[in-house]
Amino acid sequence: MKTKKIRGHKRRWKDIDQWISNYKNLDVVDLKEYPRDYAKIRIHPWSGLSVTNSKIPQPFGETKRRIIQGLMDIYNEWEKRLDQLNEPYYLKIWLFEPRFTQSQVICAIGDEIKYYENLFHKPDYEKQLRPQRYGVLESKLKNFNWDYRWDEDQFYDTEVGTPDDFESIEAYEEHKQWFENLLKKPHRTEKLSSPNRDATESYSFKKGNIWLGQK
Repeated sequence: MKTKKIRGHKRRWKDIDQWISNYKNLDVVDLKEYPRDYAKIRIHPWSGLSVTNSKIPQPFGETKRRIIQGLMDIYNEWEKRLDQLNEPYYLKIWLFEPRFTQSQVICAIGDEIKYYENLFHKPDYEKQLRPQRYGVLESKLKNFNWDYRWDEDQFYDTEVGTPDDFESIEAYEEHKQWFENLLKKPHRTEKLSSPNRDATESYSFKKGNIWLGQK
């Protein structure tokens, strides 16, 4: 797949400023009704699908720096609002590498806290975020505590489906072969403690790292 060249970075910087402004004000009234919220990177062309069937490169340099600064700005504003609730809450920056554009700020209250605390796989070994890699943001990133997790794509044993799920038996056989080939790649297998839509086993494929940042 061809990699698309990103042009007009100064225009992207204006879009980043607008994205930060759109997400900085956390609506705690809505949060009481829907006890989780998130600020994903909603900046063209890194949000949504490519209409040209080309690969969008990850942000880098000044553009990446501005996005990370935005994640920290949103976190700081949300922290002020959540502190006013006088109740436990989950608030973290999810910093993905190399799939950086999946990075976001997440908050939750009530029963949702436990869900997010156990969402990502924690390996037996520890890996440290290196703030010096992020240039002028080094000192600000050091204000956060960063926990290491794996960024994984997850599939279930029901993924293969049945012939009735496909337009033809040929399509089913092709999909079944794809799934069998997928499982030949290195992955984690986990038995589910309770069935998830009839699935009893999950298969997780490591794609990169996630650092969970909080103050």
